Amino acid sequence: MERLRHITAGRPETMRRPIVWTALANIDNMIPFACLSAAVSILYAYYADPHVPLNWQGMWLAWGGMAIFLVLVFAAELMSYRSVYRGAYRASAEGRTQLAEHVRKLPLGFLMKKNAGELGQMMMNDFAQTENAATHILPQLISGAVVPLLAFAGLLFVDWRMALAMMAGFPVALLILWGVSRLERKLGQSHSAARIDQSGRLQEYLLGMKVIKAYNLRGDNFTRLKRAYHHFMLESIRLEGVLGPFFLVAIAFVEMGLSLITMTGVYLMLDGAVTVPVFVMFLLIGTRIFDPMSVAIMRLPAFKYDAMAGERIAGVLKEPVMTGENGPAGSFHIRFDEVTFRYDKLVVLDRVTAEMKEGTLTAIVGLSGSGKSTMLRLIARFYDPQQGSVRIGGGDIRETDPEQLLKNISMVFQDVYLFQDTVCNNIRYGREDATQEEIEAAAKEACCHDFIMKLPQGYDSVVGEGGSTLSGGEKQRVSIARAMLKNAPILLLDEAASSLDPENESELQKAIGRLVQGRTVIMIAHRLRTVVKADNIIVLDRGRIAEQGRHEELLGGRGLYARLWELQTRASGWKIPGTSGTKEVLQ
Repeated sequence: MERLRHITAGRPETMRRPIVWTALANIDNMIPFACLSAAVSILYAYYADPHVPLNWQGMWLAWGGMAIFLVLVFAAELMSYRSVYRGAYRASAEGRTQLAEHVRKLPLGFLMKKNAGELGQMMMNDFAQTENAATHILPQLISGAVVPLLAFAGLLFVDWRMALAMMAGFPVALLILWGVSRLERKLGQSHSAARIDQSGRLQEYLLGMKVIKAYNLRGDNFTRLKRAYHHFMLESIRLEGVLGPFFLVAIAFVEMGLSLITMTGVYLMLDGAVTVPVFVMFLLIGTRIFDPMSVAIMRLPAFKYDAMAGERIAGVLKEPVMTGENGPAGSFHIRFDEVTFRYDKLVVLDRVTAEMKEGTLTAIVGLSGSGKSTMLRLIARFYDPQQGSVRIGGGDIRETDPEQLLKNISMVFQDVYLFQDTVCNNIRYGREDATQEEIEAAAKEACCHDFIMKLPQGYDSVVGEGGSTLSGGEKQRVSIARAMLKNAPILLLDEAASSLDPENESELQKAIGRLVQGRTVIMIAHRLRTVVKADNIIVLDRGRIAEQGRHEELLGGRGLYARLWELQTRASGWKIPGTSGTKEVLQ
């Protein structure tokens, strides 16, 4: 039952109808052979004693029963086929959707522990394995279990000695299968891990193709991918080579039953304890049950292996989602109270206390790795802090429904991702009910309307996956337009101007100035000249607040901010040796 739960991604009830119809089809499939045995018995009685007339009524009943049940077998097989495939594929499609929705609600920290290859492998290949188990393997296992048990139960009433002889090897086969089950699971887990690693390395290879080409790393030299393929090959050989002989021996013991029927039947017939029709009946039915049993034994390892894929899916579905019942408070004043946050054992924020007042622009600056982006992610509740609290409007956001919280937050990330869709739809993700006029107005505010109009189909132009057909600055401006269209009361900007040229950056600063009115805006910046007009500047150093205040106050304090400002001012006049031009160093 547990494996059935796994191959259905935690929804075994979806396979109830398919299992019932498959069992009925296999039961029906046995009855024509019972009718055939009855017909053979009637014919044998007629030829054994010429004085006994042929029992035509019995013959017609046997033939009629065969014909009727052949039709019923076809009908049951058809229903079984339809219910198995429809049930399995429906469960898989719903399971993929359920998993995707569940992953969306998990803390970002969980996703960071998984590589994209592992999650992609789970979403596609693991579900494909569960589909295969439910549509192809499960019916064979049901057939291999139902048919022999029913046949054995029925034949016990005919002759218990031959029935026992028929199934004599079955307990030995079960003992062998039980004995190798632990080894089978261990090898299956190693094989699955190698397959997932192979998928991850392939994805890494494809995503890193620019670097591979830039440094002339030929495929032969990309050792991690080659090593992953070789390891997967070895695990595949090991899985088949070690387990195969055990299952072949188990099948041999099962099929030994046909020889034991023949030997036992001949001995009993010579002794006069069994008639020829009974012996023929056991031979006919025996040929029908040993093949399904052998197929079931051969398919059992694949079923267990596919069940492990379902086990991985079920494991992710058991991961606790971020909870909360309250809606956001009326105020959007943000406060950090003694917040400590760690990535595993690495302390990123250490007892941070800060305020971001509603209707103001708060800038967060500092050296790389000081915890700036983490503060924004805590506000959006991508994570929850290990200690302290983040409050919006006085309420702890851990008690706020994540969906309701994110409705009130717009974010512009430093690493922009655009979907493989039209430019218009990529902006519309900010607000799905937005009109074309509202989308174009947001694009103009984000300084991207002009370049969009120069694209082949304007706003209907399709960008590549991740926005690959646009430049870094163009992608960032589309992302800013998306955030402006959402028009949320909290706006989080993570290096929003990092890919913009000076002219567009100046226009963006004006747009942000308009957005601040009545909103809480938090902005991360490395170029300090972009935050000189901020209402409050928080300077982070190694996860702690070193100082905070307005630009003029911090310059007068001669602290870390003043040193960074001096370094960036000095760097702005840096010259490339041997040239008369200057190059601004973008910090």
